[in-house]
Amino acid sequence: MSREELMMDEEFVRRDRMRFIKNSQSSNLCYLGILFDVLYFVSIFKSDVGTYYYRYIIGVSIVYNLVFLLAAFLASEGVKNYKKNYSYLLIVLGVIQFIRIMIIPMDAHSAMTLVNGVEAQVMHDGQFFKVIIYLVVSGLALLAAGVINMKKCKDLDEHNKALEGMAA
Repeated sequence: MSREELMMDEEFVRRDRMRFIKNSQSSNLCYLGILFDVLYFVSIFKSDVGTYYYRYIIGVSIVYNLVFLLAAFLASEGVKNYKKNYSYLLIVLGVIQFIRIMIIPMDAHSAMTLVNGVEAQVMHDGQFFKVIIYLVVSGLALLAAGVINMKKCKDLDEHNKALEGMAA
């Protein structure tokens, strides 16, 4: 294949454009993951069911949410510029979102507490399913962002190597 034919190849042009445009697909998926994490956070912490949520695990959850938001936003900026290492961070954050389902939501859904002398369920079914969906969507968005960025980084690296070979 001649240089001119290669330059006109659609796949070549698509990959060549990656050198000049941002990876907005992965970045937007990061923002989606952040959005659904915030929805989870708000749903959990707007609940006022007795004193159930006044425990150390909630403090740990608040600190983790702050770290999560910072890390996910940093990763969104990193994947915009095709930085492969941020893919690993996004995959770890995505997996942790699934693990978080087993911590507060599962525990709160099965717990009972006293509210004004009456025993009440801490997290009702509706809220439970809502927060599960929030965490699942957040986790899937982050995993997809990481995997997509890895593939695009691989494609871009291969393209840059091909360009170096053509220049020689």
